[in-house]
Amino acid sequence: MTPIRIPRDVLGIAEATFLANGTRGLETTGMLRANSSGIVTGIVIPDQVANPFPLCWVEVTRRGKFELAAALEQGETYVARIHSHPGAAFHSETDDRNPALTYEGALSIVVPNFGAGLASGLEESAIYRRSSRSWVELPPGPDRDAYVRADD
Repeated sequence: MTPIRIPRDVLGIAEATFLANGTRGLETTGMLRANSSGIVTGIVIPDQVANPFPLCWVEVTRRGKFELAAALEQGETYVARIHSHPGAAFHSETDDRNPALTYEGALSIVVPNFGAGLASGLEESAIYRRSSRSWVELPPGPDRDAYVRADD
């Protein structure tokens, strides 16, 4: 199995966007697109609405759904949803009920502290893999690295 490889510059785009919204107390969501080799080619931050802290939630608008549909290039697919939480990184019940991706092997990356956790790559993020119609956490370490890693 070849791990999904996320270039640090893509994580940097996510970090900058998440932090900018986080200064207003807003969570942010995006989708990582990758080529057939599993290399992430970009992040799509669709149009979305969010409720500020402490009652945080974020929802992709109808326009955002069209943006997501139009953003993929030939041979690309969405491999992960990446989104921020105001505090700890974990898969909430809302995340479980509203998966952006439902295929076997899809990833869900939850970034802590409104995106500040991306400063060190993926180490502080919670990462889950879709398996048998549920989300399985991939703790940091070699098992996680087999599925996903940040690349320089």
